[in-house]
Amino acid sequence: METRITPELKATALGQEAEAILRSCVHCGFCNATCPTYQLLGDELDGPRGRIYLIKQMLEGETAGEATRQHLDRCLVCRACETTCPSGVHYSRLLELGREHLEHRQPRPAPRRLLRRLLRGVLADARRLRILLPLARLFRGVLPRRLAQPARALTGARREPGAWPPPRHERTMIVLDGCVQAASHAHINTAAARVLDRLGISLRSVPGGGCCGALELHLEAAEAARARMRRNIDGWWPHVEAGAEAVVSTASACTSMLKDYAWQLRDDPRYADKAARLAAMTRDIAEVIATEDLTPLRHEAAGQAPIAFHAPCSLQHGLKLGGQVERILTARGYRLLPVADAHLCCGAAGTYSILQAELSGQLLRNKLGALEAEAPSCIATANIGCLIHLQGGTQTPVRHWIELLAPLEK
Repeated sequence: METRITPELKATALGQEAEAILRSCVHCGFCNATCPTYQLLGDELDGPRGRIYLIKQMLEGETAGEATRQHLDRCLVCRACETTCPSGVHYSRLLELGREHLEHRQPRPAPRRLLRRLLRGVLADARRLRILLPLARLFRGVLPRRLAQPARALTGARREPGAWPPPRHERTMIVLDGCVQAASHAHINTAAARVLDRLGISLRSVPGGGCCGALELHLEAAEAARARMRRNIDGWWPHVEAGAEAVVSTASACTSMLKDYAWQLRDDPRYADKAARLAAMTRDIAEVIATEDLTPLRHEAAGQAPIAFHAPCSLQHGLKLGGQVERILTARGYRLLPVADAHLCCGAAGTYSILQAELSGQLLRNKLGALEAEAPSCIATANIGCLIHLQGGTQTPVRHWIELLAPLEK
């Protein structure tokens, strides 16, 4: 793609990176075939190719208004287009640069900035969430519609985490606690610890492993996100130096973010090397399980109850791990049902379900229609945001897939 980036912008790292990505695009339009918002709206500007042109025009000096922002905001950053693209266009990074540039040139109105600040302040902090969840449970009947659905899923029947296995193995890994998951679904990490304990690995939860930074990054607070990344690295580093084998995440979106630390902190002289090492040793729980001998996992519940697996976009498009969880579950005796259009997003996408509630709701209904077509006993997924979003729209139990492998507590 021919570009005419303004000289001032072309002299910056942002402009140079954006130009390189733009030049890799060949206008083919294959991306639109797998874009969820293009499928719903049929508008070229609500597909990757159209958004690329909007960003290009903006970087070339053309005026960008609220219409441009609306089209960019509607993107889920599901990265299905990157899986489809024959030219390897790093669209998600270009979108991040475009949103950042637009925010600098034309900040959002104050009420919208305040909403984003509130979302960052609440959702990225597990301690605040633990305080607010009982209030959400109490007042969920009067919450606005865009908040009522996630609140119902977040404040549903709470499961006790159970006992975390004591550290007793030579092999050790550390786990990201997360933010929303730590407050509402802490049993997921406990299940992972119990599975790994059976496999001869001690999983440690250590201070400094809260939110991965993705929420802030996707809400145009890049510096706040990088500050959080540095705090996480500081908290984990003593354990890394002590010989921890990997940093593990049970949320695929967080895994994708952790693996991006090297890129996000590449220009930080104090943290660049540490971030690169940490990113290189980050593993999604699926990556860990897939390389182990699973013979010790004899789970009594496997068998005839059919399961529908929802592959989050972060798992299949971000991490390129499509099919891995399905192979693990099938190998352990679970019967997986076919799911139509499995490549399409469920509409969760971090705070998208709040900020783009109508589009998110349409995607959710479509996804649940596909997942429930064969009447599964439960829906399994690999990401906390998807789990909460899906559970908010169905009575079918939605669980993290690692729970299906966890040994039953006595």
